[in-house]
Amino acid sequence: MFLGSKVSSLLRAVQSQGDAFSQVKRLFSIHEYMAMGLLQKSGIAVPKFGVAKTSAQVYQMAQDLVDSQTSKDQKQGDVVVKAQVLAGGRGKGFWNSGLKGGVKIVFNPEEARDVSSKMLGHKIFTKQTGDAGQTCSTVMVCERKYSRREFYFAITMDRKHRGPVLIGSSQGGVNIEQVAKENPEAIIALPVDIETGITEEVATEMAKKIGFTGEKQSKEAGQYIVKMYDLFIKSDATLIEINPIAEDTEGRVLCMDCKMNFDANSEFRQPEIFSLRDWSQEDERDVAAEKAGLNYIALDGNIGCLVNGAGLAMATMDIIKLHGGSPANFLDVGGGATANQVTEAFRIITSDPAVNAILVNIFGGIMRCDVIAQGIITAAKELKLRMPIVVRLQGTQVEDAKALISSSGMRILACDNLDDAAQMVVKLANIVVLAKDAAVDVKFELPI
Repeated sequence: MFLGSKVSSLLRAVQSQGDAFSQVKRLFSIHEYMAMGLLQKSGIAVPKFGVAKTSAQVYQMAQDLVDSQTSKDQKQGDVVVKAQVLAGGRGKGFWNSGLKGGVKIVFNPEEARDVSSKMLGHKIFTKQTGDAGQTCSTVMVCERKYSRREFYFAITMDRKHRGPVLIGSSQGGVNIEQVAKENPEAIIALPVDIETGITEEVATEMAKKIGFTGEKQSKEAGQYIVKMYDLFIKSDATLIEINPIAEDTEGRVLCMDCKMNFDANSEFRQPEIFSLRDWSQEDERDVAAEKAGLNYIALDGNIGCLVNGAGLAMATMDIIKLHGGSPANFLDVGGGATANQVTEAFRIITSDPAVNAILVNIFGGIMRCDVIAQGIITAAKELKLRMPIVVRLQGTQVEDAKALISSSGMRILACDNLDDAAQMVVKLANIVVLAKDAAVDVKFELPI
């Protein structure tokens, strides 16, 4: 997911580990301008900036930034226009408007307005967005600062060290993953004891190791590191990344860019942070799942999964892979799902055009199998499902559930054994794939 993979790659390079097992992480991300605002509130210096949703607003903000420059030498009209999308790799992205790059230096307010018109309302495509792209509805307009030196700094949680880790490099303002790959010695990692935190002395030493050699600059950078660590802990952040943290031509230390992730489980403690959530940047299925109280993660396979319990969901996906299939999602309805939630779960699964078959695997403990069965039947009727559905139910009220399915008049394939169910759904998904490739309309209408 956005941001986390970058820092993980740095830590792997530092720790000389092999490829880590890839897992989906549930992280909450905010826009750059929101992160910069949090830095400001913490007393950390950042360039002046504004946020705009129209090209006219961009023009006015750029003009205001130029007018606010106190030095005659600075009054050149230079500003930076940054697309605000929740995806990494903006700098090298390209737009459906023909524009290249999501971070553009412009030299007058008119150029800022013209560039923003090719961002706002348009889609940007980066390594992280894939072919779907990401629509930009907001841009950040900030003053251009001239850096004397640029460095990299981040704080993240690391499983190996069982706590926070400070990461820094003298090579900032560039592709830090490439630095880690080609020159891992340039990456400095300093674990932090979460019980004691960090002192200003330790932070100043870290700043010196990164490359802040001047006494004033290393002290200032050290103070900012302490403040960032405090923000990291107090806000339940999982990542604060500054690339670059720079020394400008006047010897001041500035955070020129900021990316922040937060623990998605901390929402009850961080209402102010989570109020910053930009739903327009979320996948529509994620939004629907959130509103329905479902745990959903989209994957890249073609077999939809509906399961109760995270462990059972992982096992279900594993057994699908074992039999040569590929899961299209992780979807945990939890232990207290209603029939309506099950129907919504089917709606979310089938909204993915890649899904060719669905496997329902329910072990009824707290969750009653007959409730799940009723939800399946309702979903099949309401959504007029044409794809094969394989259902494996065990546990509470399972006989009632089987009776409901049997009497529903729906062609829902029931299995008592999970292995058999997985083999069946994989075969059916493959049949649908072959039929699509051959342009044959294979009908799996569920009403008999």
